[in-house]
Amino acid sequence: MKQLKLYNSLTRKIEPFKPLNPPKVGIYTCGPTVYDYAHIGHARTYVFADLLRKVLLYSGYKVKQVMNITDVGHLTEADISDDGQDKIEMAAKKEKKTVWDIAQFYTDDFFKMIDDLNILRPSIVCKATDHIKEQIDLIKRVEKNGFAYVIDRGVCFDTSKFVGYADFARLDLEGMKKGMRIEFDPQKKNPTDFWLWRFSDPKEKRQMEWDSPWGKGFPGWHIECSAMGMKYLGERFDIHTGGIDHIPVHHTNEVAQNQAAVGHKVVNFWLHGEFLLIEGEKMAKSLKNFYRVEDIKKKGFDPLALRYLFLTAHYRSRMNFTWKGLEAAQEAYEKLIGYIKKWNKEKSTALSAKAQAFDKRFREHLFNDLQVPKALAVLWQMVKDKQTSDAEKYKLLIKWDEVLGLDLLKVAKVAQVVKVGKEIEELLEEREKLRKEKKWREADELRKKIEAKGFKIEDTKKGSVVKRK
Repeated sequence: MKQLKLYNSLTRKIEPFKPLNPPKVGIYTCGPTVYDYAHIGHARTYVFADLLRKVLLYSGYKVKQVMNITDVGHLTEADISDDGQDKIEMAAKKEKKTVWDIAQFYTDDFFKMIDDLNILRPSIVCKATDHIKEQIDLIKRVEKNGFAYVIDRGVCFDTSKFVGYADFARLDLEGMKKGMRIEFDPQKKNPTDFWLWRFSDPKEKRQMEWDSPWGKGFPGWHIECSAMGMKYLGERFDIHTGGIDHIPVHHTNEVAQNQAAVGHKVVNFWLHGEFLLIEGEKMAKSLKNFYRVEDIKKKGFDPLALRYLFLTAHYRSRMNFTWKGLEAAQEAYEKLIGYIKKWNKEKSTALSAKAQAFDKRFREHLFNDLQVPKALAVLWQMVKDKQTSDAEKYKLLIKWDEVLGLDLLKVAKVAQVVKVGKEIEELLEEREKLRKEKKWREADELRKKIEAKGFKIEDTKKGSVVKRK
């Protein structure tokens, strides 16, 4: 098997990936803060993490993926300012609900998005509120090793004690200090010192607070990932993923507190997905370009067409989302479905030298830091190649989809549900065309015509499933 190479954000180099305990691979994926809906920018980050996991599985590794749910402690102002408020508590006040209801509602919505995009569920999903003890225990270790101090508002990590604190994000600490727009607590030793534990404000009753050796309060944002990552993956594990916006604060702080607690590097590879722009701009509700996967579906697009669109850009490249681009992705995705439905009748066959060459090139791109856009180019070359048989094309598409995650095998199985004959096939094709054109009344008339001939139609996100009555 060709050596898998990945870009390590910590070293800023593409390096050979060597698991600590092969064939096992441990991955920690930064999960959502469940105070609001996840948007398609988040979706791109999780499709990237899912792609990584699928490539590892495709390579023969046994993958254990852990994902956190931040349901407490995610502070505003990147955890630096002193007036930071917990986003979950803020959302609860705004919506006049309990923090527990807020967290559960947005957690459920997040996993609905995950399922729509055919993203594998994590091996372990862990909530911050279920691991308060582990976080307190880790803070104790950080404090014992001399990296923490207590002030009026809580327990802080002393970044000046950690040599190389600025290295991960290449931070200009002096420049940050001069350019700060917000005054930090004068009791803090350094502007970059971050909260390990925040004390509850005695003037304001919190819904989420716990007793600790330092006083009643709640954990800071960063400590949860360190505590839960090490609990489920050990004090040394292979990969940590997240969005590129995590590097300057969240992951920089994780690296610092990890090593302060255990005395050595915990994570071997840090991988980060780049930003998604919307029509060239940053996504924001104020700009009315804040899109969820549900919005994509309401406009008639298959969520897996959005997944296909994400695969057309390398995970380390900024991507510009446009509706025109999504339309092209939907068209490409539907073409693949059409090929699968056409080719699934072919008998299985051994791969010719030409087909094997396509397979080799596809895998080479995958193993070179997940170069999926180049792998997709090979896919379309294979599809159009006249020397490669339909049976070979079907076999390769199904095999490659183990990584692409477009659910083509399920589509193929749907196509085999019932033999309908040429007349019904033509009616179904015409009905699908009308549905895409949003001519619902005409499409419904064709549905009645098909049902009158003894068939029943079930419309799913994968297309129309036809069964005999």
